[in-house]
Amino acid sequence: MCGILAVLGVADVSLAKRARIIELSRRLRHRGPDWSGLHCHQDCYLAHQRLAIVDPTSGDQPLYNEDKSIVVTVNGEIYNHVELKAKLTTHQFQTGSDCEVIAHLYEEYGEEFVDMLDGMFAFVLLDTRDKTFIAARDAIGICPLYMGWGLDVWFSSEMKALSDDCERFITFPPGHLYSSKTGALRRWYNPPWFSESIPSTPYNALLLREMFEKSVIKRLMSDVPFGVLLSGGLDSSLVASVASRYLEETKAASQWGNKLHTFCIGLKGSPDLKAAKEVADYLNTVHHELHFTVQEGIDALEEVIYHIETYDVTTIRASTPMFLMSRKIKSLGVKMVLSGEGSDEIFGGYLYFHKAPNKKEFHEETCRKIKALHLYDCLRANKATSAWGVEARVPFLDKSFINVAMDIDPEWKMIRRDLGRIEKWVIRNAFDDEKRPYLPKHILYRQKEQFSDGVGYSWIDGLKDHASQHVSDSMMMNASFVFPENTPTTKEGYYYRTIFEKLFPKPAARSTVPGGPSVACSTAKAVEWDAAWSKNLDPSGRAALGVHDAAYEDTPGEAPAAIHPVTDNSLRPAIGESLVKPVA
Repeated sequence: MCGILAVLGVADVSLAKRARIIELSRRLRHRGPDWSGLHCHQDCYLAHQRLAIVDPTSGDQPLYNEDKSIVVTVNGEIYNHVELKAKLTTHQFQTGSDCEVIAHLYEEYGEEFVDMLDGMFAFVLLDTRDKTFIAARDAIGICPLYMGWGLDVWFSSEMKALSDDCERFITFPPGHLYSSKTGALRRWYNPPWFSESIPSTPYNALLLREMFEKSVIKRLMSDVPFGVLLSGGLDSSLVASVASRYLEETKAASQWGNKLHTFCIGLKGSPDLKAAKEVADYLNTVHHELHFTVQEGIDALEEVIYHIETYDVTTIRASTPMFLMSRKIKSLGVKMVLSGEGSDEIFGGYLYFHKAPNKKEFHEETCRKIKALHLYDCLRANKATSAWGVEARVPFLDKSFINVAMDIDPEWKMIRRDLGRIEKWVIRNAFDDEKRPYLPKHILYRQKEQFSDGVGYSWIDGLKDHASQHVSDSMMMNASFVFPENTPTTKEGYYYRTIFEKLFPKPAARSTVPGGPSVACSTAKAVEWDAAWSKNLDPSGRAALGVHDAAYEDTPGEAPAAIHPVTDNSLRPAIGESLVKPVA
């Protein structure tokens, strides 16, 4: 992961302006501590802070075409760069960087090349021949990008590099391209699911498994040591299982060995630590179990908010342990990790999906969740790791995998207790292989834990207690006057907001953060699924009362039903001798 800063159409081209751009670029150095680059062309500046993952010795940026008339600064990874280079036989490549292909693709195909890229990226490209430029962001928004306006046009990987010098700035929308030729944004990513129409393709478990395995394998592209963030939940465990199964066949194995390193963090005795250790032992990985205390997390809050640039409660709760873990990971010499973000959005894995009234509502909510990922989990995973110069890659958010997963008739994704289908059953079943198991059965069917819950339930309780000590009842009564936009509704939210406003005081900054009611990570629309949720709006998974085994409190009415094996095999395509088993 790298940091990019571009300033185009600079009114002041003095040495002082150049020095200012270098100074602001240094604010991104945590993202790319390995090298710094700057290209100036008349009144245009492209700066880069590099984290070297592929071609560490010669892939410094900015990158160029043959005669340096095309200049590009890129944050990200292009997984299909070898195939793309094969289409560009008349071009001469100067480095082994996967990102250099962007300059040559633009030269060959113009602005329409972006959809050819398979990867995660945010880039700014300058064509010095006519002094036009484009900026683009990957399909889901895995790599962050902001756009700002002052006397100039600005682009930056993080808000902190442009918030002082721009009067207005926005989150650059994922799947979009900005062209100076039109002065407008346009969406280049237009998959079938984006319209939210209900698909009807039958569930194909083997295809789903195959596409996910391909997604993990392509993300093992690395010239530096790497590992997997392993919480012991379904998503990270599947990533680790597939990575360990295919690691020996990769170039990385010949350089760094064929044993996978896995990392987990939690309060001592937390659910995640126990489950992750069991998965690591099963997969025979080199496992690193990391601990933190509630006080250590609280002490890091201001630094966490500075790096992740949000006041969203859910994101801060989960970012803090991830931030602390990333620091320890970097100390071990690891620069890249695979992580399990995205699965819950694609497959309706959050526990509130148990309340979805029908497949239409279920599918539309998954679409809304994927479209918002760049504001939540993608932002957390990227910025919490990049704070320490570590890159996070997310196999579940592969374009091809999403296309297959979102084309499944949502009836198959619905939680059906009568048929033994718990949340994310379609992906669990796809990897339920009796002949060559990927995971222990009870891990494969472990109930969903949100990361901020799984690191230890006392973590969230400790945050709430700490906030209550700093935010009085009278402060909450006046919250709508102090914060009229996205008014915090809890003391914890108020506390985070005060820290954020101190670090990023401009109105444009607070507008980059989403708001609205939510329970257990739902969108505001899904809150309507259960009238009782309006009384318990909390983003923790335990807030899905009557669903989570460790809910905040017992509620009258129906208790969670037991999960029973599927008895009607016509409803589930078999894989090997797979059978859905009861949850342990």
